[in-house]
Amino acid sequence: MDTYKGIWVFVETEQGYTQKVSYELISKGKALAEEKKCRMTAVVIGSDIDAVIGEAAAYGADQIIAVDAPVYEYYSTDGYAVTMTELIRKYRPETVLIGATDNGRDLAPRIACALQTGLTADCTGIGIDAKTGCIAWTRPTFGGNLMATIICPTERPQMGTVRPGVFATGLYEEEKKRKILEKEECEVELIREKARITERQIRTKLLKRIKEITETVELEGAEIIVAGGKGIGGEGGFSELRKFADSIGGVIACSRAVVEVGWLPQNYQVGQSGKTVSPRIYFAIGISGAVQHLAGIAGADTVIAVNTDPEAEIFKRADYGIVGDYKEILPILSEKIKKI
Repeated sequence: MDTYKGIWVFVETEQGYTQKVSYELISKGKALAEEKKCRMTAVVIGSDIDAVIGEAAAYGADQIIAVDAPVYEYYSTDGYAVTMTELIRKYRPETVLIGATDNGRDLAPRIACALQTGLTADCTGIGIDAKTGCIAWTRPTFGGNLMATIICPTERPQMGTVRPGVFATGLYEEEKKRKILEKEECEVELIREKARITERQIRTKLLKRIKEITETVELEGAEIIVAGGKGIGGEGGFSELRKFADSIGGVIACSRAVVEVGWLPQNYQVGQSGKTVSPRIYFAIGISGAVQHLAGIAGADTVIAVNTDPEAEIFKRADYGIVGDYKEILPILSEKIKKI
């Protein structure tokens, strides 16, 4: 157990685009590493990834391990799982953090199974257990009705996937990125590894990429969110919320109750069983304030609640609360905000 040291963050990238959760995890991984007095390493796998390597340095990685080859241009289960597994066996990190994205949720269990270690999936919190020194992974359980804290005391590495939007990104340092890209001396150690797999070893082949014609909702990175609950009275109420959101440069979202009755699809849901968000302003319109929903907005800077029930739990979390009918209040708020 003592031979495993350091915190690793898998930086997910494809065709030059990096998932924001990777930089959120670099920030959190660095904080954990400082507490455990070890090094935080960003692992970047892809094709033509020099810019991503610079970004990882700029967001605070102490060390970067990079695997750059055409075989990694697109994500594949075999290519990435084999490569990450071999790197972990070589360098023996104590902890590995992976974003709970579509690819991350596919990759992490493959690695954990190959290494015969534990994996805590879809975490909404990470800390260090005071008694054991193990990473304490927190995630929703029983359909989001309870929060479980899990440790992996007997196997290494400790592994977890973490939801996007749970942590803030660290301070960006342009000078670190410049030094890495211009190959100047830099305090960030860069290790370049060769490809660990060939095209022939990948059992699936990408035939064609088809752009999905569906509405995408980027709630995790939104600065202003206008969320509705069952208190808005019906599906038509979201037309009013959307008008209000458009007028102030926001996006709409909803509570679990709204998804359950079919007013909006699940990708709009905020909460333990939905998305975790950290906007500058979060409007909670007709939302009661169940603990599961509050867990999803823990990172919001300012919460403004509108509800007809003065006893609604949401007012305990709100920075500003307005008791009344949202149909009357939102037009007034919109005009006031426009003037400001």
